[in-house]
Amino acid sequence: MKTALFSTKSYDREYFSQCNIDVKHSLTYFEESLNVNTAELTKGYEAVCVFVNDKLDKHIIDKLSENGVKLIALRCAGFNNVDLKAAFENNIKIVRVPAYSPQAVAEHTVALILTLNRKTHKAYNRIREGNFSVEKLIGFNLFNKTVGVIGTGKIGIAFCEIMLGFGCKILAYDIIESDILKMKGVVYKSVEEILADADIISLHCPLTPQTNHIIDREAFSKMKKGAMLINTSRGALIKTSDAIDALKNEQLGYLGIDVYEQEEKLFFRDLSENIIQDDILLRLIGFPNVLVTAHQGFLTKEALDQIAVTTLKNISTIEDGECSENEVKHESGKN
Repeated sequence: MKTALFSTKSYDREYFSQCNIDVKHSLTYFEESLNVNTAELTKGYEAVCVFVNDKLDKHIIDKLSENGVKLIALRCAGFNNVDLKAAFENNIKIVRVPAYSPQAVAEHTVALILTLNRKTHKAYNRIREGNFSVEKLIGFNLFNKTVGVIGTGKIGIAFCEIMLGFGCKILAYDIIESDILKMKGVVYKSVEEILADADIISLHCPLTPQTNHIIDREAFSKMKKGAMLINTSRGALIKTSDAIDALKNEQLGYLGIDVYEQEEKLFFRDLSENIIQDDILLRLIGFPNVLVTAHQGFLTKEALDQIAVTTLKNISTIEDGECSENEVKHESGKN
């Protein structure tokens, strides 16, 4: 199938080209994101392949349909950036990659926790400057701490299993509870109970109208004072302006994020020679107890390989007129 891939980086081109050797789709790589200014590039393509920060609203999808596009292949798990109703109305199918090495994101979550806690990033910079002092680098043991996990899908489960290995007590919330985690000692509680009891809270739920800003001013007020909050899921789960207030009044002790509400304007770009125009992000990274990474939780060899393999398989399945298990359905039950 003739496919246009948007928002591609060198690693996308490397892994997709390698995995395409056998399936032989016609792939064209664009560094640009898919938006109102680049939609015209889709003319003549049967499918588009997009990532988390490509915004496919009704206007864009109508344009895709006009240009002959029949398939939107997401190379990510989330699909909150796609207008499903518009795709359904234009008879455009949507497929995604529901799981690509859950361990990759779970392990990056742990990396954020350990870095914030033990301040290894600060120690690294000190040593490079010849400063071997350990003043103000005090952390805390993870052993016996209470970790709250909101969302126990595949990534949430992987994260829980890692933290159980540290000897943590795990409290979890999800609409669908995991029997596997229950057997391992994870206790399911309400979000309010998790906020009140957890020393560390990690977000692993999808972004939906119900979870948008699930962590806001009210949620911060219910947290244990000095708690750590980690988000490697979707930026808008946290109301960032409220997080800044919670950091300023020391209600929130640590914040580690791999995602950000307005990341589509920043992440996956080298802006080192530019003036960053996002005042909220600049305020956020000015805190000594905040760690921000640019949506790299998925970035492992294993995950990149699985993303490419699954995406190309999804395209092949639709091209062959078959039903894909990874198809995203509109609420009508059809796509």
